[in-house]
Amino acid sequence: MDVKPTDPRIILPDDINPHWDWDRPIPAPGRTAVDFEERVNFQRLHRYRTGRARQALRNSSLGAILCFDNNNIRYLTSSVIGEWTRDKICRYTLFTGNSEPYLWDFGSAAAHHRLHAPWLEKDHMHAGMLGLRGSVDEKVGLFKKAAKQIADLLRHEGVADMPLGVDVVEPPMFFALQAEGLTVVDAQQVMLDAREIKSMDEIILLNTAAAMVDGAYHLISENLKPGARESDMVALANKFLYEQGSDDVEAINAVSGERCSPHPHNFTDRMYRPGDQAFFDVIQSFMGYRTCYYRTLNVGLHTQGQSDAYKQAREWIDNAIALVKPGVTTDKIAEVWPKAQDFGFENEMEAFGLQFGHGLGMALHERPIISRLISLDHPYELKEGMVFALETYCPAMDGSGAARIEEEVVVTADGCKVITLFPAQELFVANRY
Repeated sequence: MDVKPTDPRIILPDDINPHWDWDRPIPAPGRTAVDFEERVNFQRLHRYRTGRARQALRNSSLGAILCFDNNNIRYLTSSVIGEWTRDKICRYTLFTGNSEPYLWDFGSAAAHHRLHAPWLEKDHMHAGMLGLRGSVDEKVGLFKKAAKQIADLLRHEGVADMPLGVDVVEPPMFFALQAEGLTVVDAQQVMLDAREIKSMDEIILLNTAAAMVDGAYHLISENLKPGARESDMVALANKFLYEQGSDDVEAINAVSGERCSPHPHNFTDRMYRPGDQAFFDVIQSFMGYRTCYYRTLNVGLHTQGQSDAYKQAREWIDNAIALVKPGVTTDKIAEVWPKAQDFGFENEMEAFGLQFGHGLGMALHERPIISRLISLDHPYELKEGMVFALETYCPAMDGSGAARIEEEVVVTADGCKVITLFPAQELFVANRY
């Protein structure tokens, strides 16, 4: 039988063309649709993502991928029904590479998709319900019914005799798939293969998300003063980001004063005092694409110890940024960062996440992961089109705080572009006395 160019098994060159243009500044356009300029082309974005996934699946030993991870579901189907589903394991999609994705969504969401998501095939959209993390007992039979439906589709697609990749799954579903005679293996590496290289549309979305956080930091800098609390800054930033179009403020770390060292990775109702060192991390997403963006600000004034810590953290991050380009391996970046013992920790596991790099996309941690814990012995090559964050941490020698800096970078043909733009070359003193 002749294969037509529209056959979904064909990966058309333009579908996986990232359309990079490094000669121009990376845009951070308005967030509404307009008829007078192209901003993000969401149809092209969907074709790129399914094309990349089809290519990654073809390069693997798997016959199909079954995804319960919300990030993978959105990547494959360009569908989302709410952040509340993230921990419910109630949505799933099947992708065989021989057809467009099948999607099982929560109740009436499937009927909504058939009306409003024309890029998905109508007969591939189903209502689905499994266990809601054990709330529905396995004895009810929903897992068994779903596993049989998936096995039947795999046989229809001609891939039932090949391994089925699964990303995250409730144990009863895993066992039900095995009971259908399927070989179930890990799919997350295949999906990370697909997701590691960002198209220009994805980079624009990541840059737009970063621009939103630029604004959040300016708002924080105006309000960071004695009498305000860490929780107040978190509330202000949440309100601002949702007003600007964020679809998920995943977390905002707000850490100050004596809480800075060691880093607790949370926020409290601690009240700011004159001279406090305060650092923040804003983790949020726009159209599914996330930020991880630290800044350190002082309240009114600073000590020499705080300034010295900031200069050291800045030197460590600048040394890392200078190395970023295609072909460099992650061990070279990790080597310019201090050993855990050099800044007060017993070992690299205890210091993990402080001198750190991690890919950004639809998840907070994609490829590459850069750390002395793993990168020195297991280096990974940087590639054009990767987007990742680099972050450093240095406690003040006089015990008065700690500095935390993070920059998001886009790997270009011959280096990188930084997309986190709130001032950070020098220690920022908010509402200086």
